[in-house]
Amino acid sequence: MEASNAIYFITASMALTIAPGPDIIFVITQSISQGKKAGIATALGLCSGILVHTTAAALGISAILHQSAIAFQILKYAGAIYLLFLAWKALKEGEHLLPTGSVRQYNLLTLYKRGILMNILNPKVSLFFLAFLPQFVTPKAGDFALQMILLGLLFMLQAVAIFTTIAIFSGSIGKKLLGKPKLAKYINLTKAAIFAFIGVNLAFTSR
Repeated sequence: MEASNAIYFITASMALTIAPGPDIIFVITQSISQGKKAGIATALGLCSGILVHTTAAALGISAILHQSAIAFQILKYAGAIYLLFLAWKALKEGEHLLPTGSVRQYNLLTLYKRGILMNILNPKVSLFFLAFLPQFVTPKAGDFALQMILLGLLFMLQAVAIFTTIAIFSGSIGKKLLGKPKLAKYINLTKAAIFAFIGVNLAFTSR
């Protein structure tokens, strides 16, 4: 990839990553409610999902979602149901929030897996990479699929940097809020509402 093309790709990728969307809202929500470590674990999970979508786009699997309404609907509703499940879990937490710094290792692993699931169960992400990455592939550079995967890896790295920064910043805000126990109930209600909104929005999205 030429230097100018790489700069253009990174710039476009950063703009798309920063733009308000389900992933960034998910990271902010987890960081505020459970601390920066939880936010970073979630962010790493979401970014790991990018490799799945990138590989799918490179191998032509994402094209199936583009062409098959049934495949798109199945993945879409699976993602919506999972987000509504997370909303229900947030409601069950009630007024109980984890004190900052108390997120255990197994919880971090759970949040990491949660981030991966949320990302790969969103068919719109697959279609996005299927449309976005080919624009930066250079025909003369060789293997098309390999270039797609490398571009996806580059996209993932910048997303990790941005999401981690956002998680740290949001976690610092959450730390102040967690110092006020009376706000715990409202934080969890807000988190549940956000998850439910994203889930319903995904359920009604179209190709």
